[in-house]
Amino acid sequence: MAGEEPEHLTQAARRQAQVDPLAALRAPGDPPWDVYLTGTVFLDIVFTGLDSAPVRGTESWARGMGSSPGGVANMATALARLGLRTSLAAAFGDDHYGEYCWDALARGEGIDLTPSRTVPGWHSPVTVSMAYEGERTMVSHGHEPPPEEPAPDFPPRARAAVASLAPGKRAPWIAEAARAGTRIFADVGWDETGAWDLAGLPDLGHCEAFLPNAAEAMRYTGADCPRAAAHALTEHVPVAVVTLGAEGAYAVDRRTGEAAEVPAIAVEALDPTGAGDVFVAGFVAGTLAGRPLADRLALAGLTAALSVQEFGGSLSAPGWSEIGAWWRRVQSVPGQNPEALRRYGFLDGLVPEELDRPWPLRRAVPTIGFGRSA
Repeated sequence: MAGEEPEHLTQAARRQAQVDPLAALRAPGDPPWDVYLTGTVFLDIVFTGLDSAPVRGTESWARGMGSSPGGVANMATALARLGLRTSLAAAFGDDHYGEYCWDALARGEGIDLTPSRTVPGWHSPVTVSMAYEGERTMVSHGHEPPPEEPAPDFPPRARAAVASLAPGKRAPWIAEAARAGTRIFADVGWDETGAWDLAGLPDLGHCEAFLPNAAEAMRYTGADCPRAAAHALTEHVPVAVVTLGAEGAYAVDRRTGEAAEVPAIAVEALDPTGAGDVFVAGFVAGTLAGRPLADRLALAGLTAALSVQEFGGSLSAPGWSEIGAWWRRVQSVPGQNPEALRRYGFLDGLVPEELDRPWPLRRAVPTIGFGRSA
């Protein structure tokens, strides 16, 4: 029955999602899912602790290594760990990598894979990521799944969906979901065509929010600064959020006239893989919970900052235990700026005092097969 806890949630996932940010809003007749998304799942192998970029003809040794599901799994895991009921449509290879990724997402994170499928004879896409000096270099390999394996044209009912827009391409499921009342949040990749034309993003008109980075926003709008670009984007989408890297993020809501800016949280980054996906997940969670625009930016930036302190993209995403532990820790540090602390005061109403790592979250491990959930 809609409004009840989906049956697919495992015991581990229920423990992980002890905080339900939408608890006060749930009612009979609600969509069964909070967020729907579709895309490609990769197996990510991440090397960290490199002193410099690998040099041709030499061998480099990394001080750290982790393996985890990647690609769209980064976003799906981040959403699920924030307590959102998440449904994912993706193709999985019928190899060991595909089995590992399926198990990690379905059993480990409680993500609904009903719209997903295993494709016989198709191997899992793989990305090797090398992190050094706060940056990363990636090498990927994979093939498109067979043409009979597209994303469903009729996605399941959900409060929201996250879409990755591709220049010059239309995804029919986005319009279908929007017509059904699903709120669409979109990001975009680098425009390899060099056109940088918003008219080339035909699905943008179905979206409630658009979350590009500063370089993308300025190229699409021709603005000379990211904040001006955010305002220009609201001519095409109600809410524009522009990430500013080390400066934080800036957002504008055309419907209310509200603008907000939140600085980044300074942390020692181990691996930036998936930080952008975690940021979007935090913003979606805050939006669905009805938080003010500045709170949404603060939650998004905090979750992204916590994620870069762990290996991998998906399994580095924080849960409410990490968020609560961070909030209690920063309040106990002498000399904190009271105004900066007030910016995160909304966490008091979200994170129960007893939620301080009562269970270990799954993290990326060097060898697939270690750390399997019971």
